[in-house]
Amino acid sequence: MAGTVEQKLSELGIVLHQPNPPIANYVGFVRTGNLLFVSGQVCNTPEGKLIAKGKLGAGVTTEQGAAAARGCAINLLAQVKMALGDLDKVTRVVRLSGFVNATPDFLEGPKVLNGASDLMVAIFGDKGRHARTTVGVAALPSDAAVEVEGIFEVA
Repeated sequence: MAGTVEQKLSELGIVLHQPNPPIANYVGFVRTGNLLFVSGQVCNTPEGKLIAKGKLGAGVTTEQGAAAARGCAINLLAQVKMALGDLDKVTRVVRLSGFVNATPDFLEGPKVLNGASDLMVAIFGDKGRHARTTVGVAALPSDAAVEVEGIFEVA
């Protein structure tokens, strides 16, 4: 039987997939004590296609960026599920760090990252409220528009 978090995902029409393997010399997640650190996840679909490719402020809209950040959050949750086996073991979303592939004059990075933040709150409720950093960057792997990493407190 699915847990509370997985029921919420189902209500939102979200199905978690097997996470993509790392593309370099790192692991998808590390648990130390009651903290789970999840490596940066780009905005791939389960099929490996980018939700948004290119730069915010030069062809990718803020709305497309927010959808990409939401996709990153889904990929984070897939990693958490792999690490814990049960998303109900998440006791708190501690922090999300977002990287936005953007032109130097693009100033809506925080609105882009709301795509990930809003999903965490929708799924976990108050336990999903988190600290956050948003950084504009010159490039991301595969020219992804967004990448998000996360820290989760777990039981």
